[in-house]
Amino acid sequence: MSFLKVVGTKITDEQGNEVVLRGAGLGGWMNMENFISGYPGCEHQIREALAEAIGEEKSEFLFDKFLEYFFTDADAQFYKSLGLNCIRLPFNYHHFEDDMNPRVLKESGFKHLDRVINICAAHGIYTILDLHTAPGGQNTDWHSDHGSHIANFWNHKDFLDRAVWLWEQLASHYRGNPWIAGYNPLNEPTDPKHTRVIAFYNRVHKAIRVVDPDHIIFFDGNTFASDFSHFGDAHKEWANTAYSIHDYSSYGFPAAGELYSSTDQQRRRLKRSYEKKREWMDQRGLCVWNGEWGPVYARRQYEGKATDSINESRYQVLKDQLDIYNKDRLSWSIWLYKDIGFQGMVYVSTETPYMTLFKDFLAKKHRLAIDAWGADDSAVKQVYQPLIDHILQEIPPQYQNIYPAPVWKLDSRITRLSRNILVSEFMIKEWADHFVGKTMEELDAIASSFKYENCLKREGLNHILTENAKLVR
Repeated sequence: MSFLKVVGTKITDEQGNEVVLRGAGLGGWMNMENFISGYPGCEHQIREALAEAIGEEKSEFLFDKFLEYFFTDADAQFYKSLGLNCIRLPFNYHHFEDDMNPRVLKESGFKHLDRVINICAAHGIYTILDLHTAPGGQNTDWHSDHGSHIANFWNHKDFLDRAVWLWEQLASHYRGNPWIAGYNPLNEPTDPKHTRVIAFYNRVHKAIRVVDPDHIIFFDGNTFASDFSHFGDAHKEWANTAYSIHDYSSYGFPAAGELYSSTDQQRRRLKRSYEKKREWMDQRGLCVWNGEWGPVYARRQYEGKATDSINESRYQVLKDQLDIYNKDRLSWSIWLYKDIGFQGMVYVSTETPYMTLFKDFLAKKHRLAIDAWGADDSAVKQVYQPLIDHILQEIPPQYQNIYPAPVWKLDSRITRLSRNILVSEFMIKEWADHFVGKTMEELDAIASSFKYENCLKREGLNHILTENAKLVR
């Protein structure tokens, strides 16, 4: 077994053979996300609320069992059977460090991360370690778990210092493990100045290399892994490094505005968006990795009779993107492996204790559109439109676009603050109170809902991924 490394535009083994990484992200596991497992708000908010509702002991038990059941040997067996060879492992810094006790390593953080890395290795699956949540929040969204829309990671030196420190600990722990394809030091940064992200990458690259000279480093572009235009010649200091784009297409989401039917114009838009994201790398002969991409899918309990036609359109987006990627022999990691039915390759059955317990709550969440990811706001659009109109009327056009525009358009910025942050806050304790009075045995059964054997497979998606994994070896 040899380490993988970057050679020009390719990832190779130590014998020089090209290795194309194909896989998915284990989102919602060691970095929980609201749309993946059904809670409102951010992970730190629900952890606090649950501890308050049922006590620390029961709360810790539930979350630990959730981490245990979310990915097991059965998951790895199925994953490998699809022909996939790599999985991206997002994690939250809170597993390794407490905000009130900074720079003191929590060894308990390695319990499940080590377990899954070892399970994957036993099945011949590489892993990529992804710091999805950094102190202060490295981006403006819910998945960096700070409960705000301000990425304060960039505004406080101590947050930056702690992230570098954490990577020194992680690199020290995992150096010498060839089944780890590499490290993804920061997921989807949004640095409005476009310079601090480069300075941080310089620091963290040097810090990792002091400890670990072998593993590939995967750097995301700025502005949600879409923009390398300010990186200049920074890559000259970064040996054995690949560059990560996140190639989501609006055609794969409810807000697309038109049904995707693979017209010439639509395919050109797909390709143009992808090529723009990787332009900086192509101009310099650098290695590209697509760290996230993929549509979301309709659910029969919400979209009814339209479910199948919507999903066929989303599968066509998937196929057309893969056709582009295959021509470039692109390594990719689709988002995501497991969830409660919106995007995952496998998803928790609606008959499980968790989905039964939260059936009405999840329907309410969907109706109120309190998750930003793939929201269908048709039931509440009229509530927020007056606020959008008010700002459009009162704020001159030249002041309406605030970073991370244009990724965040004006209306999405307003609804993120008012709907996805404010309204969701009022639902956090309501979520936690569903667990009040549950015994340890009942909590275990609820967590076990996320076991592989209690999940259904998204066969259309998995078939497409399997067929495309065979095309590039």
